[in-house]
Amino acid sequence: MKSAFLPDRGVIKVAGEDARNFLNGLVTTDVDRLKPGLGRFGALLTPQGKIIVDFLIIEVPAGHGGGFLIDCPKALADNLATKLKFYKLRAKVTVENLDLGVLAAWDGQPATQPDLAFADPRQDGLGFRILIPEDLKQKLSDLIGAELVDASEYEAHRIALGVPRGGLDFTYSDAFPHETNMDRLAGVDFDKGCYVGQEVVSRMQHRGTARTRSVKVLLDGPSPEAGATILAGDKPVGTIGSTSGGKGIALVRIDRVADALDAGQPLTAGGLALKLAEPEVVRIPAKQPTA
Repeated sequence: MKSAFLPDRGVIKVAGEDARNFLNGLVTTDVDRLKPGLGRFGALLTPQGKIIVDFLIIEVPAGHGGGFLIDCPKALADNLATKLKFYKLRAKVTVENLDLGVLAAWDGQPATQPDLAFADPRQDGLGFRILIPEDLKQKLSDLIGAELVDASEYEAHRIALGVPRGGLDFTYSDAFPHETNMDRLAGVDFDKGCYVGQEVVSRMQHRGTARTRSVKVLLDGPSPEAGATILAGDKPVGTIGSTSGGKGIALVRIDRVADALDAGQPLTAGGLALKLAEPEVVRIPAKQPTA
């Protein structure tokens, strides 16, 4: 089992007697389904349905003061806290940016379950996350029976699983949840009550109008630079994101890529060849006729 402290992650605490209802009216995940030890994936959206910030969230046990901890990009933690305070109005809620980080652990089961630990809900292969101060990373790694490695090894693992990372594989405030596969990574609860941006997200879900998706790609040789345009022949069909070890994540127009595959056109980025790891993901299922 391996572990890595993720220096790009921060932690925000939301507490108070109205915290659960307050969060549930704002974010894409169903906060009512949270309980200590169970993490969920979600996002705060613009009213137009685009991702301001995505995050993982857990409920804090009463013995640790209660409330909710939000594992989010560190660079956006202050902005998220400010946004939440903007929405607070008269709700009995406190929001604070904590001096905690995230230890990720994968390729095995922890020898013990530390406090503030939870399974990553996006995909089983991602393993576990533990919210801790950075100076405890070695102690916690020893406790759970994991070898502490550099964060780059976790990044390679994430990329191999095809799980997008905001700021690398898509641009915040410019991508819809469906485009970053949040609907496939348990990041959107379509049966919960209203939240900011819900109308747009629900419409994309019911109409099947998502034409841009994050996909896994395989690289033939060196990796293109992040942000390089992906071409099918001479036509742009997407953008390359993060890469590692011959694998990568790309944001593509699935209809255009499907047309390119049907026509036998090669895909390139920065003059370098690439191909889809799972070509079937760009096929939009045909709508079934209504009885």
